[in-house]
Amino acid sequence: MLQEVYTSIWLKASSFDPGLASAYTWLATITRHKAIDRRRARRVHEPLKAATQWVAKDTVIDSVERERQGNGIDRCLATLAEDQQRYIRVAFFEGCSYAELAERHSIPLGTMKSWIRRGLLVLRGCPGL
Repeated sequence: MLQEVYTSIWLKASSFDPGLASAYTWLATITRHKAIDRRRARRVHEPLKAATQWVAKDTVIDSVERERQGNGIDRCLATLAEDQQRYIRVAFFEGCSYAELAERHSIPLGTMKSWIRRGLLVLRGCPGL
């Protein structure tokens, strides 16, 4: 998978815009998408442990920054309704698609998308992120 990520980064290098996000965020997003693609291809419904663990050794600063962001995310998620928290966590941290979530919980797909979107809009305005 690492080779796929490097190839994707190489091919998409011209699309990087430092005005939109830092290089670190851009690289992490590409890696996350590759991990989700791989998980969906296998159709195994278990948490993506590999996607939440960092391969390279962290510097102390990276570890502290990631911990700070993680605490901010948890604090902001806590402001949402319990169902919204759960759906957002499963969709973004476990790589489950909206369609899979809707099917799993017997909820119409449009409703699931709306709930998650409203939750993300609240998170966007959260000062801890």
